[in-house]
Amino acid sequence: MYDSGQDLPTEQDTAERELRPALWRGWRRRCPSCGAGPVLKGYLRVRERCPVCDQELHHQRADDGPAYLTILIVGHVLAPVMLWSFTAFRPDPLVLAAVFSVGAVAMSLYLLPRLKGAMIAFQWARRMHGF
Repeated sequence: MYDSGQDLPTEQDTAERELRPALWRGWRRRCPSCGAGPVLKGYLRVRERCPVCDQELHHQRADDGPAYLTILIVGHVLAPVMLWSFTAFRPDPLVLAAVFSVGAVAMSLYLLPRLKGAMIAFQWARRMHGF
């Protein structure tokens, strides 16, 4: 129930937000609301608010979710490729370790900010954590 002193939620506050466009905007590291402003300041730091639409972003809580998803994806992609390349080509173990270490770091650096943006967008679309 709402107190008489509080504003009642408007239709805009309770309207359904589409998940798929929000996730795509987040993946591109854009504001989940307007899709124009950047959601991250620098590599992983979340902006206080969107510079274009003024959507507050400071209260999001992605925590360790993007890191876990990054590890999950990188591991599931590189492990079969590593097994295949080792059995097919029999490279020197040092060469194999060097190549796949660089690949794992490159994939992780690419995926981490995009997954963080997508996680913020998911929270925004589902009105989690104060959105």
